[in-house]
Amino acid sequence: MSDTLEQHLAPSKVPAVNTMVMGDIGYALREGLRDFRRRPMMGLFFGNVAVMGGWLIYLMLFLWHMEWLAIPLTFGFPLIGPFLAVGLYEVSRRLEAGQTDWRRNDIFGVIWRQRARQLPLMSWVIIVYYLFWSFFAHMLFALFLGPSVLMNVTSSYAYLLEPEGLRMLLVGSAFGAVFAFVLFALTAVSLPLLLEKELDFVTAMLTSIAVVRKNPVVMLSWAAVIAGTTFLGMLPYLLGLFIVVPVLGHATWHIYRRALTSID
Repeated sequence: MSDTLEQHLAPSKVPAVNTMVMGDIGYALREGLRDFRRRPMMGLFFGNVAVMGGWLIYLMLFLWHMEWLAIPLTFGFPLIGPFLAVGLYEVSRRLEAGQTDWRRNDIFGVIWRQRARQLPLMSWVIIVYYLFWSFFAHMLFALFLGPSVLMNVTSSYAYLLEPEGLRMLLVGSAFGAVFAFVLFALTAVSLPLLLEKELDFVTAMLTSIAVVRKNPVVMLSWAAVIAGTTFLGMLPYLLGLFIVVPVLGHATWHIYRRALTSID
């Protein structure tokens, strides 16, 4: 494949869905770490975008006295991870193809050219989904704890240890798991697929769902790996995302390669 994605003028054929094994997860993580080591500055750049974006969100919540939103936004933060990793997919694609004579601006150029393709539409799906999750979390908060608590929360989270707060966390976690799984099914391989192939975003999402349906155990395990490592990376002031974001981004490309076989 050439470096310029504009050559994908004719629609691509939908790749065939493969049967995956648990070993594919370990393979993808090893390859993801290898890609990160080969191009660490690119990985750290996109990791920095995630860290700085998270800090900006929490700063805005503090300035607007909406600290209570930090909890649902923290749990929803991994939902936008696939959107942040598009540049990392392109890095892994080039490394896989044996391309070494390229610079950082070449990756940014590929990302910029996506504005005329289907990735922006897919990105809007992710963003709207994330905003809807934030609204839903707000509604649950008010439903369980009442508007008075909602309006008077400052820096104390003692209310979460009360019976109503614990019930809210339990119900919110259950709904959040469903929200996260649905979005994961839609985006598990759709973004790298859209980066490489000339397909519409609906077809890409349906293909991603087909991968999850055919490989439920493997893909659920992969989702658990993403969620677990992301939350661990967020614990020390989001600093772990400097490593987690690039490794998972690169690894997702390799999961995509194991999940689909091109039939062009």
